[in-house]
Amino acid sequence: MKSYEFIEHTADVGVKAYGKTVTEAFEHAAQAMFDIITDDSTIQSVGQYDIELEAPDREQLLVDWLSKLLFLNGARNLVFGKFEVTLEQNHLTAHVYGEEYSREKHKMGVEIKAVTYHMLQVHETPPIFVQVLFDI
Repeated sequence: MKSYEFIEHTADVGVKAYGKTVTEAFEHAAQAMFDIITDDSTIQSVGQYDIELEAPDREQLLVDWLSKLLFLNGARNLVFGKFEVTLEQNHLTAHVYGEEYSREKHKMGVEIKAVTYHMLQVHETPPIFVQVLFDI
């Protein structure tokens, strides 16, 4: 099973991320986002960062999850390549692994401005997937 695919959209970049579980689909969505940002660069797991989020539903949790990672990318110049997510109802805890972005080491991809709600989906029955559009 492929972990994600890109969705064509006129002004944004869309991702449909798959998984055996919703948790795995959340991890694959994050991987896809950083593959856009760093153009498939190799990211070493130099540092570990812990994230804890709660939201009223899984769709909002997906947006909050990706937005938090995007914030860490922009504010702290970090890129991530490994994601360990735990979902319990509408509560997410995650350990993410990565390093500081380096022009010498990482390829420049596309800058993502925001995670949007347009076409947002969390599909929890087979085939399990999440879908999100990024404003670029």
